[in-house]
Amino acid sequence: MNRIAILALLSLSFSASADEIVMAKKRWEESPHGPLLERILPPTFERAQLPERLSKGARLLVRYCVQCHNLPNPAMHDAKRWPSVVERMVLRMRGKGNLGPLMKEMMAGVEAPTEDEHRALLAYLKRHAQKALDPTKFPEAYRPSGEAFRLACDQCHVLPDPRRHTAAEWQKVVERMQENMEWMNRVVSSKPQPEEPQLRIEDINAFLAKYARKGAAR
Repeated sequence: MNRIAILALLSLSFSASADEIVMAKKRWEESPHGPLLERILPPTFERAQLPERLSKGARLLVRYCVQCHNLPNPAMHDAKRWPSVVERMVLRMRGKGNLGPLMKEMMAGVEAPTEDEHRALLAYLKRHAQKALDPTKFPEAYRPSGEAFRLACDQCHVLPDPRRHTAAEWQKVVERMQENMEWMNRVVSSKPQPEEPQLRIEDINAFLAKYARKGAAR
């Protein structure tokens, strides 16, 4: 495939993804449940940040997941957690969630993946899932110097393996996570409360940089 064909394919893929996201947001605006749907996940992760963003799994993630909420980051859960999450989401897309008739009403017009698509989507999410930190290799995470990292990350997901990113990449990830935590009203360092743990961004970045993957950013 020549360069022009590849660029054309990229353009078509991003255009289709953009259309699906625009349509989803339009649906939220028209739905009486729109404000609830929009608050399910923070709007800080973009389709351009998806790993293997032209793969079938990435396209399925955009196609189905943005029908009900903002785009999820595959690294928001570890591989053990994704199967139950995807199963629950597919049931909801079929109008069979835990809210009974209300769920069916909320999911009106929403498409659910086929069994093959379900498997492909799950395989993609598990392949790019969060890799949990091994406590035996990083005992410092459970010492005072790792407390800010541990308390901040543990609020939302498993503690990530510091080797997943370079130090420079981690700074961007931490910045995005801070936005997520502010959006979700979780504990962050920007508005200290005397009765809550003080999670300094500098301490989190210092811990991650110490054990980060060496080499150039990907």
